[in-house]
Amino acid sequence: MSSEQDLGITESKQHNTGEWYAEVVKKAGLANYGPDGMSGFIVTRPRGYALWEAIQQELDSKFKATGVQNAYFPMFIPESYLEREKDIVEGFDPEVAWVTHGGHDELEERLAVRPTSESIIAPYMAQWVRSHRDLPLRVNQWCSVVRWEATETKPFFRTKEFLWQEGHTAHETHDEAWDETMTRLDQYAELYEDLLAIPVLKGQKPGHDKFPGAHKTTTVEALMPDGKSVQAGTSHHLGTSFAEAFDITFSDEDEETQPAHTTSWGLSWRALGALIMTHSDDQGLVLPPTIAPEQVVVVPIWQEDTKDDVLDYADGVADDLADSGVRVELDDRDERNPGFKFNEWELKGVPVRIEIGPHEVEDDEVTIIHRPDGESITADRDDIGETIQEQFDEVYAKLYAAAEENLDDSVRDADSREEILGTLGQHGGYVKAPWCGDEECEDPIKEPLAAEIVMCPFDDEETVGDDETCAICGDDATQTAYFAKNY
Repeated sequence: MSSEQDLGITESKQHNTGEWYAEVVKKAGLANYGPDGMSGFIVTRPRGYALWEAIQQELDSKFKATGVQNAYFPMFIPESYLEREKDIVEGFDPEVAWVTHGGHDELEERLAVRPTSESIIAPYMAQWVRSHRDLPLRVNQWCSVVRWEATETKPFFRTKEFLWQEGHTAHETHDEAWDETMTRLDQYAELYEDLLAIPVLKGQKPGHDKFPGAHKTTTVEALMPDGKSVQAGTSHHLGTSFAEAFDITFSDEDEETQPAHTTSWGLSWRALGALIMTHSDDQGLVLPPTIAPEQVVVVPIWQEDTKDDVLDYADGVADDLADSGVRVELDDRDERNPGFKFNEWELKGVPVRIEIGPHEVEDDEVTIIHRPDGESITADRDDIGETIQEQFDEVYAKLYAAAEENLDDSVRDADSREEILGTLGQHGGYVKAPWCGDEECEDPIKEPLAAEIVMCPFDDEETVGDDETCAICGDDATQTAYFAKNY
């Protein structure tokens, strides 16, 4: 950073959210836009990638603890493979990028750059499954996918190429596949709530918005401060449609051939977009301690006659924190003044700052500053590792509470189209309304506001009464729908 101006966020989160978000991503050192002529692609910088690695580590351990093994499949998918599952072709056709040449030679068959991998993973699952003893089969891959249709791109939220994981499983029965679907959905919810400090809603997509070919698509939805919803992760019960298309069959205990019941589930770096937008402010990035690349920055403050004592003391504090497992940075740069350092580390989202000057040295103390709200605490130098862990818990609780309050205050009821449109237009957030289940009843909301049904509660939650009618058409309601604008 070359000057104080370079550090400042010039846009307002409240009044100009999109530009503010892009500025935070760039100035906090998370990502750059891709080369000219490649709109929709980004370069993920080391600090941004470190956040993705933290998500990977958290999810990967959860997956492996529940029987999942990692694998990797080619990024190119023969067109004939895609065509074996017609619903996938129809669902993704506008988004598929095609390779037609290898070197100077035209390919005999076009290759799709994977928009998702069911159609290349399923044929190999069919080879690996022969008997009920081979089930359940659970594989996952960490990779990138390309969906070319994205136009209004935003780093991490919506890019033409994005990083994600996609899991694929095969099971003997419908119920086992449903249990798998819900296990992954619960793990996604835990990731947001326990690592990212973001509360989420769990539910299912309406039938017209489920994954192509799926029996049911489940989702976790996160509400952003601007009132828009983020589809934060999805888990699909695919039924037997992919098994029938790709011959994933097994011999049961009676030696009868049966189709497997399959699932797929994925979470992308959209989670990083949700993290950045939920907690950050007009000073820059804000990160919970659970995921921050640097959890603590120690800033020594000295004059020439106190420099040696202050630096020695600060170095000892940083060493003790590192020994206790804290990711700590000692900022002892001589060429930058303390104010510059404070601004720079606030911009980068470090959740806790420790300030050490001559008074702290003399009193054997430290001054601790919370990034989210600037709260200052004076603490004893002794047991600094334990003290900082307590501060981490407090910072995390603050971030979660603020996000939870935003969610709780932003779920509203409506009983008519006018109420839905008025509430979404004025407040954003989620509007709950009784719905008949007909896709056409989404159009009167989607057309004027670009809002849609983002989630329906599960069948055993928020059931509609016998006398409730659809808020749009007036026919008998069959379920509750959550309408929202979304990313």
